[in-house]
Amino acid sequence: MIRVWFNHWFSTSYRLIELMKEDADEQVCVIGSNRQKDSVIQLVCDEWYEEPDISGEAYIDFCLGFCVEHRINVFVPRRNMVAVSEHIARFEQAGVKVMVDDHAIVRLLNDKAAAYDLFRDCGELYIPDYYIVNNVSQFEQAYKKLRGDHEQVCVKFVKDEGGMSFRKIAEHVDRFRQLRMYQGSGISYEMLTETLAGAASFDDLMVMPYLPGNEISVDCLQTGKGLIAIPRNKGAARHERVEYSPVILQMAKTIMKRTGLQQPCNIQFKYKEDIPYLLEVNTRMSGGLQMSCLAARVNIPNIALNKLLGREPDWAMDRTAKTVSYIELPRLID
Repeated sequence: MIRVWFNHWFSTSYRLIELMKEDADEQVCVIGSNRQKDSVIQLVCDEWYEEPDISGEAYIDFCLGFCVEHRINVFVPRRNMVAVSEHIARFEQAGVKVMVDDHAIVRLLNDKAAAYDLFRDCGELYIPDYYIVNNVSQFEQAYKKLRGDHEQVCVKFVKDEGGMSFRKIAEHVDRFRQLRMYQGSGISYEMLTETLAGAASFDDLMVMPYLPGNEISVDCLQTGKGLIAIPRNKGAARHERVEYSPVILQMAKTIMKRTGLQQPCNIQFKYKEDIPYLLEVNTRMSGGLQMSCLAARVNIPNIALNKLLGREPDWAMDRTAKTVSYIELPRLID
């Protein structure tokens, strides 16, 4: 039996855990933990624990102790993933395999500006223009420069996850009319400037053109048999289109070769007109990975688990284009 620990993952990991447990040759026992004790993920886990509200070295020590106490063979981190990657050797000394890549590349790719610099000399990749700012004066200058060449500008913090800090900037906003609308990720230039002016300085903020086209999310895993790369056209609806654009696949291959990533990862592109610009590389399984696996009929979570354990399971992909969607099903937690 292989004991696998998922720490504080998002709710869509429910299906990722199910996929990882679909192993014909080995029983996979999944231990889940979360700061939200009522997380629905517990229903698919064999054991469930609440996590402490701590961070930094204290959290790493907790993780190591948890692995020893619960006889963990494989740790699949999401919470504090970058910090965990820095201590892979400590986990390995405790007999634990960690499903995360080398700290140097994980740290670099989680810094969006550093990631863009890494790929800048890759001629077949399209990198958007951007500026890094730390105060309101720098922001105003960057915004003015970008607006000279682009219709709309957006911002997000360099160190971000899931696009939480992303804001699309509007030149002027009718605030009364806005009361009748879902605000979403939009913000007026005036409001953003006023907000930034309230701080003498702030964490690195990336100012870049807004890319209005569809987003392509490519779920990837490098294996001994070759690269698994499944591009999903996310669009604005719940359904997504999986299709194997040669241009997107070549860009994904270039990125995988440059980074040397060995664990499951996700590469995001976004179109402006007919050009797919690189958005970011996520060094973990994506929330939509189960949709890719269903469309391509390939089990990335389980292949990745076996790979980490030194095995190379055979796999085949269905590379025909498909539209895939999902439904929400209620679950009783207690």
